[in-house]
Amino acid sequence: MSLYALQKLIYELNRDPRVQDEYVRDREAVLARFRLSDEEAEAIRNDDIGLLYILGVNGQILMHFAAWRGLAWDEYIQAMKDALAKHGQVRGGIYAAVDGGSGGAV
Repeated sequence: MSLYALQKLIYELNRDPRVQDEYVRDREAVLARFRLSDEEAEAIRNDDIGLLYILGVNGQILMHFAAWRGLAWDEYIQAMKDALAKHGQVRGGIYAAVDGGSGGAV
């Protein structure tokens, strides 16, 4: 998994209107600049906020991306809850499960 690259992509999308414009015009060109796993790239392509959370994207970065992609706050929180039920524990990042515990901050 390339969590750093995934979070870097989302960070750039959150802060740079030029990257946002390019992403809307040619999503694949933007994705090609980052070394993402197939699962990460698919989650971005599908605006799968829940899976991005499970993959370990930090909530401070993810909430801004979710808002930019049109999710209201309640939808954002629900997407994370639904993903925990569907995919299981958070796999990476600061919300990951440790020592057999449950991963997930929502």
